[in-house]
Amino acid sequence: MGQRSTRFGATHWRQVTACAGALSALVLWWSPANAAGDTARGEVLYQGCQDCHSIEKNDVGPMHKSIVGRDAGTVPGYNYSPALRNAKIVWTEENLDKWLTSPQDFIPGTKMFYEVKNPQDRADLIAFLKERAR
Repeated sequence: MGQRSTRFGATHWRQVTACAGALSALVLWWSPANAAGDTARGEVLYQGCQDCHSIEKNDVGPMHKSIVGRDAGTVPGYNYSPALRNAKIVWTEENLDKWLTSPQDFIPGTKMFYEVKNPQDRADLIAFLKERAR
């Protein structure tokens, strides 16, 4: 136990270690925010968001026009929770992914409670917002 098989040489073990390191880096790099989103599918999924949100006007939730790249908690005329108003984050694709995964975990004390658990659904919604909510 604890000894390597003599069947493989030191070169082989270096190659295995290098391959494992590259695979680990790939797994760490890939996240749902890096997944390709389908804008058309995101538009269909966004219909479920419209119970509280719209692109053009505030409702139960703030409007989503120009959300990607906007500072969180800054839509004029919307009454944000203190938690979101003071969050000091920008709505990047990565932050939107974290938000949609679990708003309460990402910014505790926020009003938003709805979670999108499926990574592809999140990528599709973000692609839709990025493309169509400009």
